[in-house]
Amino acid sequence: MSLFCLVHGAFQGSWCWDLLIPHLEAQGHKTVAMDLPIENASATLSQFADTVIQALPKTDDDIVLVGHSMAGTIVPLVAEAVQVRQLVFVATLIPSPGVSTLDQFAHNFDAETLKSLNYQPKDPSQLEKFHSEPNMYEPASLGRDFTDEAVLMDLFLHDCQPDVAQWAISKSRSQQSMAYIYETNPLKALPSVERKYIVCTKDRIISPVWSRYAARQRLGVDAIELDSGHCPHLSCPELLASILTGEGK
Repeated sequence: MSLFCLVHGAFQGSWCWDLLIPHLEAQGHKTVAMDLPIENASATLSQFADTVIQALPKTDDDIVLVGHSMAGTIVPLVAEAVQVRQLVFVATLIPSPGVSTLDQFAHNFDAETLKSLNYQPKDPSQLEKFHSEPNMYEPASLGRDFTDEAVLMDLFLHDCQPDVAQWAISKSRSQQSMAYIYETNPLKALPSVERKYIVCTKDRIISPVWSRYAARQRLGVDAIELDSGHCPHLSCPELLASILTGEGK
């Protein structure tokens, strides 16, 4: 059986996997989850990756590394340092080595907005390839205040049961580190391990159109479709578990 290493996204923590873990463990799998140091404004992608690596048991060699949302920028760094069997991206960003996430969609903003973001433009020739890509983010999510409960409900938790949504809001953490947006990805190439991308078709943050495109172009796989919002580990954990273990699509 596999060890599922579960890496959370922005504003969340190890708690966000609590509904998923029983479904994985019921099939005999092991799990590990950790709290990334997201409250530390200076925390880097490498520090996030080190936190994941430190949480991994040293005795397991069948590791399925699962990242959600922001963690798409982190799990490839872990897979570069530790042998894993499979990388699974769940409604995630997918890094492009040598550039930041903001580099990839900066062309969608005017000069004034980029200045307000303290954005330092790269050589345009380095970023030209991103201009023909679909929009990475759903337009309605840009500029929203993710510390606002109503925004969290609308963008993250809109398809969750009310009690689950309220629980998730009560557990929400302060996201101070913006390394997943601003930091240049340090990899020269994505790790050459088995990959899986799960696109959430009702996602209101990461564009499903972009997810399908990027899964094919960057990971070389066809995205697996999951009829859920941005957080399937909260809205449909049993279905997500079946996909992660290969029992679903």
